Amino acid sequence: MLRKQLLDSSRGRVVALLRLGGLTADDLASKLGVTTNAVREHLAGLERDGVVERTGRRPGTTRPSQVYELTAEVEQLPSQAYVPFVTELIQVFTMGLSAQRVGRLMREVGEGLADKLSPGKRPVDLRARVTLASRLINEHLGAVTRVEENGSFVIRGAGCPLAALTGKHPSVCLAIESLVAKVVGSPVHECCDRTTRPRCGFEIKRRLTHGR
Repeated sequence: MLRKQLLDSSRGRVVALLRLGGLTADDLASKLGVTTNAVREHLAGLERDGVVERTGRRPGTTRPSQVYELTAEVEQLPSQAYVPFVTELIQVFTMGLSAQRVGRLMREVGEGLADKLSPGKRPVDLRARVTLASRLINEHLGAVTRVEENGSFVIRGAGCPLAALTGKHPSVCLAIESLVAKVVGSPVHECCDRTTRPRCGFEIKRRLTHGR
């Protein structure tokens, strides 16, 4: 039943939009170009099947609007096939190693991924390189991230495709940190949220020599 719901075109589009963060029925209707009532029908079915949940209310002109988000279980659906295997693999390979050694291994993994996934010639502009890094982890690692700018750049995720791994092995985030650092060519600080609803976060400091 769940697979059928997700493959359905209309409900699939609702799910895709909710991967970017919480939205109201009116928000979804506006983005999809359909009526709010049509969206509410989809949301009712998705909520019944455990795909979405109500997470709060947003003030409106006449009354508050209900905000919907994907359930944590659905956010991790793409990773269910490989998580048990990879979790055990990491456990075996890191057994007996110091935290420093594990960190170095994860950074080597990230740098290797950057070499394989990124194009040979990278943009000169730092902003363009940050955008490229965000696009690469979205296209190849199943993430949904955006670039924020406020003095420094931050690649912020709407979720974490590796959440089931990072709960037991937080050092996995270092691999993605190193991937981003290799692509952007500037220092990167991992600031992921690993609480109830894990979300990616990577802050990129500007280097004066690079300019904007």
